[in-house]
Amino acid sequence: MRGEPSCPKCGGRVRAPGLFADSWQCDVHGTVHPLQPVIPPSVEALGVVVHRTRVPVWMPWPLPVGWLFTGVACAGDDRSGGRATAVACSGPGPLGGVGEMILVAEELGVGLGARYAGIDGPDPGPYLNVEKPPQAKVLAAGRPTPLWHVTGTPDDRAVFAGEARGLWLWAVVWPEQTGLLMYDELVLTDLRDAGAEVDLLPCGALSPRLLEP
Repeated sequence: MRGEPSCPKCGGRVRAPGLFADSWQCDVHGTVHPLQPVIPPSVEALGVVVHRTRVPVWMPWPLPVGWLFTGVACAGDDRSGGRATAVACSGPGPLGGVGEMILVAEELGVGLGARYAGIDGPDPGPYLNVEKPPQAKVLAAGRPTPLWHVTGTPDDRAVFAGEARGLWLWAVVWPEQTGLLMYDELVLTDLRDAGAEVDLLPCGALSPRLLEP
């Protein structure tokens, strides 16, 4: 685990604001919102992100039976606040085995969701056919939210994306068949709105997917 910020789009090194630029810079992607170092999952770590971010922190709530919270990541700095969040969970897959899910909320152009999806970003628009009915629906902060299947992703995962609270919402699940969870009208809560029940959140080991999608 690296202890320094990185590019949300490629994971490469970034340069902090200085004499020649007032923003974080990636040699490949130019100005970026830096992805902060991922730390082991805990209620305290989640609380730090929840209080710092300007975008939702989505989590299935209640978690599916047997599922655990397995990490959180945030892109942004102390000056700008969080502009993207990624929450990881894992548990029994619908068809057996272990399933993993990362939910990303982000502003336009951040590129974190596309990185976890395994596609060229920064946004899912070119990979969505919104002329067709959505393939999945979730209840996000109490609102029915359509999600479309994202095309062109690696075969080991299923990816869905849509819009919630005026921002991109991505759901990336491994392996691909775990995507069946998305057809059950998953209920998502923005943890910025959650109460003391978050203190009871079951935590597992850090998901390696957060570090290397």
